[in-house]
Amino acid sequence: MSVLIEQHLALPQFGLVPAEDEKVSSQGGFEAPEINAFGQTFRDYNAESERQKGVEEFYRLQHINQTYDYVKRMREEYGKVDKMEMSIWECCELLNEVVDESDPDLDEPQIQHLLQSAEAIRKDYPHQDWLHLTALIHDLGKVLLLPKFGELPQWAVVGDTFPLGCAFDDSNVHHKYFKENPDINNPNYTTKNGVYQQGCGLDNVVMSWGHDDYMYLVAKENGTTLPSAALFIIRYHSFYPLHRNGAYTHLMNEEDKENLKWLHVFNKYDLYSKSKVQVDVEKVKPYYISLINKYFPEKLKW
Repeated sequence: MSVLIEQHLALPQFGLVPAEDEKVSSQGGFEAPEINAFGQTFRDYNAESERQKGVEEFYRLQHINQTYDYVKRMREEYGKVDKMEMSIWECCELLNEVVDESDPDLDEPQIQHLLQSAEAIRKDYPHQDWLHLTALIHDLGKVLLLPKFGELPQWAVVGDTFPLGCAFDDSNVHHKYFKENPDINNPNYTTKNGVYQQGCGLDNVVMSWGHDDYMYLVAKENGTTLPSAALFIIRYHSFYPLHRNGAYTHLMNEEDKENLKWLHVFNKYDLYSKSKVQVDVEKVKPYYISLINKYFPEKLKW
């Protein structure tokens, strides 16, 4: 099955317009498979397997423990970016130690997923180097699972993200477990808008804490020159209730709506490029090092 990428995408403020030779069709470009490495459909949270049981338990813990006040504390703590200093590539190599227990589609080391996503996008969008790099770094925040970064529990690092401070939308995976979240006892957090104004912009919304928001904070604090579309992808790529189900759109502003077009492009490669076929790291490393040097300082504070 080939997935066609619509070619009306454009972000004039950055000149991010897919070139003519970057159009994707069934005759060329990345083809999205119909099943994952385990022989199941992608993001199937109801399939019967031992791995699926673990995934459901993950979401039970996540939905109970991710609260508005918890996220506020975590953003304050990790926004200091005082854990260590290292380069982007050094962080990529650290991900060899990480496996995402919330992902029903992959049990490979994370660096392979990063490179698989980046290489698939590079094939279809050869001139959008910012998008290649965004794919490479989008999951680097998962280092939060490692001892040097606090060894946070899986529920505080991975999985789908969602807003706090307003009602939990039914489109959230395993929504039933939110009934045990303390925030449902606060009437200010249980209406559609909650503590927010319609159209306030996602930048003003408190999202569940995890690798997405952490990597966004790291990129911002270290002065990246990546465009806002890249930062939007990094921060919201796990926000599946929004970009897959169309939930919470009432909180978006106009810039969010423009950036969401690029997140829809990215998501195809993030989700469907997961494979047991590994990328030759040493072969592609020089190209990605050149992109890192273009958009980031040599060393970053984490």
